[in-house]
Amino acid sequence: MPAGKLPAVDELSAFAGVRDWIFDLDDTLYPPESGVFTAVMNRIRAYAARVTGTAGEDAVALQRSYAARYGTTLRGLMEEHGVDPVEFLADVHAVDRSALAPDAALAEALSRLPGRKFILTSGTHAHVGKTLDCLAIADRFDGVFDIADADYLPKPAAATYAAFLDRFAIEPAAAAMFEDAPRNLVVPRALGMRTVLVTGRQAPQPASLDVDFVIDDLPGFLVRIADAHSS
Repeated sequence: MPAGKLPAVDELSAFAGVRDWIFDLDDTLYPPESGVFTAVMNRIRAYAARVTGTAGEDAVALQRSYAARYGTTLRGLMEEHGVDPVEFLADVHAVDRSALAPDAALAEALSRLPGRKFILTSGTHAHVGKTLDCLAIADRFDGVFDIADADYLPKPAAATYAAFLDRFAIEPAAAAMFEDAPRNLVVPRALGMRTVLVTGRQAPQPASLDVDFVIDDLPGFLVRIADAHSS
C-alpha cells in the first residue's frame, strides 16, 4: 500500500487477531523531521571517526559499511575495534530532544489499541525513557527490549527477534510490527507478523517492498485499526 493512501476497511481486517503491538523507536514513534535521530547519527559518525582515525567522507563511508555489514555501526566498532558498547551508547544518545513535544494524538491512538504494546529498539532503555517522556507516551507501553537486552546483536538478526519474543511470550501470528527500516521487517513478516513501514512525509518509496502496509501517519493509522477492531 503506497504511503499516504488510506487502507480500505477490509484491508484492516488483517489486524483482527493481533494481541501484541511492537514498535521501533527512532523515526517511527516520532517523525524523522524532528532531527533527533539525525543528531544521534551525527554523533555516531563522529565517534566512529575518532575511533578509526578517519575523517570526512571516509568516516561516513566507513560508518555506513559497518552499519550495512553488522546491522549497526556499534556492532562493527565492537567487532573491528573493541569499542565499549556502554560508553558508545551513552555518548551517541546525548542529544537535544527539545524538538519533540507531547503527542496527544499518538497517546490516544496507542490507548485505543487492544492488547499489549512493546518497543524493540537498537537504542538504550535510557534513550527510550527520555524520548517517550518528551512525547508523553511512556505509560502506554508494557515493555522495552533494547540493544543490551539483545546482547548488542541488532535487528535484523533473527536471534534478536527470537529473544524478544521469548522475553515477552509473544506469538508472532498474533503480533504486528511498526518500523522505519524495511530490512527490519523481513524477519517479522517471515514469522507471520503483520508488518507496517512507517515513513517520513517526504520519504521516497522503493519500487518494491516486502511489507504489508506503508504509512506516513502513525496515529491516524492506529486509530483506523482500533476502529476496525471495535466495529
